[in-house]
Amino acid sequence: MTENAFEVSLEKESLVFSSAHFITFNGNICEQLHGHNYRCKCRVVGSLDENGYVIDFIALRDTLQAIVGELDHHVLLPTKHPTISVVTEESEVVARFEKKRWVFPEEDCVLLPIANTTAELLAKWIGEQLIGRLKAETKKAISKVIVSVDENHGQWASAEMSV
Repeated sequence: MTENAFEVSLEKESLVFSSAHFITFNGNICEQLHGHNYRCKCRVVGSLDENGYVIDFIALRDTLQAIVGELDHHVLLPTKHPTISVVTEESEVVARFEKKRWVFPEEDCVLLPIANTTAELLAKWIGEQLIGRLKAETKKAISKVIVSVDENHGQWASAEMSV
């Protein structure tokens, strides 16, 4: 932290989302579709406002809760993957990777502008959403946001973003 910067941290039992996904790795290996009960936490760094805090914990909690709520009980699909095709056709989403093909109802999917649905990239996407919404809602002098996503009881990935 820089001089006169303060940090708040938020980790709540309610900041969870259950989602299905698959990832690819090592070029052409694709996991089977599976799910996780993800957990999310964040840290926010900034200067103190006139009330003596970086950000109101309730505003931070509610904003992060809304973001993870949008992911809850959905299939997470990457739209920026170089070899996974994700196309919406009528009311369905069709995902393809090499010889694999999945079809899901559109309302059951969240299409994410990321390259792979790894915990690292999910943390980055959540962080970007959090920054955008906090800027719009709170007008606070935040300098950094760190979002962490746990996909399996102790397997955390984090993304740190300057604001």
